[in-house]
Amino acid sequence: MMRKSSIILLLLACMTVHAQGVIDEVIWVVGDEAILRSEVEEERLRAQYEGTPIAGDPYCVIPEQLAVQKLFLHQAIIDSVEANESSVSHQVDMRMNYYINQIGSKEKMEEYFRKTSSEIREEMITTVRNQMIIQQMQQKLTSDIKPTPAEIRRYYNTLPMDSIPMMPAQVEVQILSFEPPVPIEETERIKQKLREFTERVQNGSADFGMLARLYSEDTESAKRGGELGFVGKGQLVPEFAEVAFNLSDPKRVSRIVQTEYGYHIIQLIEKKGERINCRHILLRPRISATDKVKAIERLDSIRQLVTKDSMQFEQAVVMFSQDKNTVMNAGLMINPNTGSSRFEYQDLAPEIAKQIYSLNEGDVSQPFVMMDQTKNREVCAIVRVKKKTDVHRANLTDDFQAIKSMLEAKLSADFIHNWILQKQKKTFVQISPEWQGCDFEYPNWIH
Repeated sequence: MMRKSSIILLLLACMTVHAQGVIDEVIWVVGDEAILRSEVEEERLRAQYEGTPIAGDPYCVIPEQLAVQKLFLHQAIIDSVEANESSVSHQVDMRMNYYINQIGSKEKMEEYFRKTSSEIREEMITTVRNQMIIQQMQQKLTSDIKPTPAEIRRYYNTLPMDSIPMMPAQVEVQILSFEPPVPIEETERIKQKLREFTERVQNGSADFGMLARLYSEDTESAKRGGELGFVGKGQLVPEFAEVAFNLSDPKRVSRIVQTEYGYHIIQLIEKKGERINCRHILLRPRISATDKVKAIERLDSIRQLVTKDSMQFEQAVVMFSQDKNTVMNAGLMINPNTGSSRFEYQDLAPEIAKQIYSLNEGDVSQPFVMMDQTKNREVCAIVRVKKKTDVHRANLTDDFQAIKSMLEAKLSADFIHNWILQKQKKTFVQISPEWQGCDFEYPNWIH
């Protein structure tokens, strides 16, 4: 006999819902949760704007994706899996800023999505929170999948030759770099310019946002008049955060703040609890050609010591390098995309890739000037090729971790697929008749 709650949900699935004067339709019911036509439309628009491909009819694919999400969210409630709200807010801020930056303005964003920025933000909070919960739930479900070395070898040996992936050319690189010293006169020039900006804002002859657009060397925030969006203290470098979070008057401008990125002045926009929205102007001192030449000559002397075996490259890094990300690791660079020390050439800074392309293992490059992408400033460097691997078909000797990841991904995908099939059988599902004619990935939605 059908339960009363199921009868209610069946009736609900056949009804229309009136919201803000617009008729909306319940098209699926999964457990106690309804999926609305408007949700599908919003996901379709979002995918269209972000360029996310949809493999099939969006009016079949998207409702099924939403239904699968509800299965995971229901399990997350049972297992008490929750999202970190601070991480949710950070992700939402980043996405809102991305949309505004890409579309052109907050007003254009509201026009595109046909909603106020507050409504967009609230919906985005729910979306991001659910995404994080689902990801954690999937990780929990597959956390015990840890293939043994023997299983990995067996898996590799059963792969057809044409299924074994080709591994790209990769390289491990050590770097020694430092910044040429900035003359005191150049530092004072920068500070004087920032003092002039401050005076113009304080006396009302210029707008901070306008000055940021014209002069700030933080190019991304400059497009928004220097605005950073709501951030927590931990998302800012300490020197900047200390000053920004002590501001209280939006009409005032902060003192000059020095960070690893250069020199800033800051203006408060708004505070919300432990988060702040402010705008800033960044100026960076210029390094003279003479100082670059001196730095190159110094690096050339260090290179001579290394190539003549008077000093190990690792020793030179400890003694001379100013790259705080590598100095404690003998100069070995870490790929931020993978967490390993292996880089494909396109993942390296262009200046480094150009230097090492023709070098052999153990060779040290000539000194060169490059942009430090983190700080967006010039540094002088030499690099050493620690290891080079040519293009090859994956093998257990050189690519054990990559093969292990392949097997883990396969086992996890198989487990999740079977889990969904089992969860379908235990969950009440009702689909409006006109939404049933689909070739679903999981065929058991319609019992």
